[in-house]
Amino acid sequence: MPLLRLVALFLGLSIILGLSIWLVTSLSHLYMQISFTAPLLANLLLLLVIILIGAIIGGYIYYVNKYTGRGSRKTKRKRRARNVRVPEEKTEVASQNLKALRKQVGQIQDTIAQKALLSKSQQIEADLQRGEVKVVIFGTGSAGKTSLVNALIGEIVGEVNAIMGTTTQGETYSLQLKGVGREILIIDTPGILEAGIAGTERGELARQLATESDLLVFTVDNDLRQSEYQPLKTLAEIGKRSLLVFNKTDLYTDEDRDMILGRLKERVKPFIPPSDVIAIAANPQPVQLASGEIIEPTAEILPLIKRLVAVLRAEGEDLIADNILLQSHRLGEEARKIIEIQRRRESDKVIERYQWIGAGVIAVTPVPVIDMLATAAVNAQMVIEIGKIYGVELDLEQGKELALSLGKTLVSLGVVKGAVDILAKALQFNVATYIVGKAIQAVSAAYLTRIAGKSFVEYFKRNLDWGDGGITEVVQQQFQLSRRDEFIKSFVQDAISKVVQPLSEAWGDEEMEEEEVVEKMEAQLEDDW
Repeated sequence: MPLLRLVALFLGLSIILGLSIWLVTSLSHLYMQISFTAPLLANLLLLLVIILIGAIIGGYIYYVNKYTGRGSRKTKRKRRARNVRVPEEKTEVASQNLKALRKQVGQIQDTIAQKALLSKSQQIEADLQRGEVKVVIFGTGSAGKTSLVNALIGEIVGEVNAIMGTTTQGETYSLQLKGVGREILIIDTPGILEAGIAGTERGELARQLATESDLLVFTVDNDLRQSEYQPLKTLAEIGKRSLLVFNKTDLYTDEDRDMILGRLKERVKPFIPPSDVIAIAANPQPVQLASGEIIEPTAEILPLIKRLVAVLRAEGEDLIADNILLQSHRLGEEARKIIEIQRRRESDKVIERYQWIGAGVIAVTPVPVIDMLATAAVNAQMVIEIGKIYGVELDLEQGKELALSLGKTLVSLGVVKGAVDILAKALQFNVATYIVGKAIQAVSAAYLTRIAGKSFVEYFKRNLDWGDGGITEVVQQQFQLSRRDEFIKSFVQDAISKVVQPLSEAWGDEEMEEEEVVEKMEAQLEDDW
């Protein structure tokens, strides 16, 4: 309670108490005089005085509470409300995500992938308008999923006590629950963790259906195995609302059932609240009495139905909206991955073209490769073309500035010297001695151009940002990737065919002019492309 409120309350009550004492003292004399002649009137007067004093005290407390307590809190809430932006409706956010997704899909060059993503986005958009809730029954084939569906629907919709693998595809059934205004679609999925190729395929289908559900009912018949725990945890981590159902409790003693139920609640507590872990017996086993009579027990699924009703009534709208948001986000990620692969493929073509063109120029130009890199780094036109692939428009001056900055980094980090050392050693075993010096310069230029180009790909991929480690970390990472033995071997073989062989032929014809050599090497590159 605030100090101001305490002081005001204390002073007010003190004044009221003082006035009350004065009023009681004065009225007591009047009461004594009246009580001798009219006792009933005197008692009535006393009652009115007590009510009056109580009303005054109550009114004062209410006044203090309203204007010094709640009033101040209300003011604070108003201040906070002005500073907090009210979030948009989830359905509106989902619609915006789908619009952005369609723009992304338009950038995809692979028509098959483009059509597939468009189809998925249309399905998500249709789901956004639907009125039903999708509840997916998920788990191993032996956990009694179909029996659970049977009990929920109230009629046989599949084989009870079936062996693993009976449900080969998702089966959908309609269900109405009292208290839930929306139609509920119950989807029985194939079992997970089944053996064989067919079992793996069914498991993948089940996981796909689970990720598309509004509410997941994960069914087990014992404590969670690690192979069951991991997919449940993964689904919960991506935001999938889940209930964990412990089925076949009729097969356990009360003590064992309580122990398993407690263990389940403890294990999934980080991502599923205890109230969402429910024990049921969807298809209890027949019981034989001492008299020999066999009794068919009724299904014990009322706890699950109550929880389903409670969750769907309280969270139904949010569950649908959250699922739509999740699906649109996942589809957006899929589109971004396809676009990124497409961009890298196009960038690699640009880098490879410029690395061999640069090598050809160095091969016939008497400029040391180190000097060339210190002044130009890489061809600025390559930087511009890579930028276009990533939607960034650069002019020639900006391209030169970026190229020069990266070239200085290559020199300062010793990458230039390291590249020359690596390639000199590799080329000495493959190239004639009389041209090895010139070949090292040319091939090193191609190698360094590749490192620079790959570094620029990372720069544009990160929206014109080198990342926390800066340009140094990116260049060092690309250098380490490019110095692996398997890459060096492949690179040197390409260099021999694209640079060294044309260079050897040029040296073998002493009458060829420099311009003719360049033309010959350019012709060789054009043939390769």
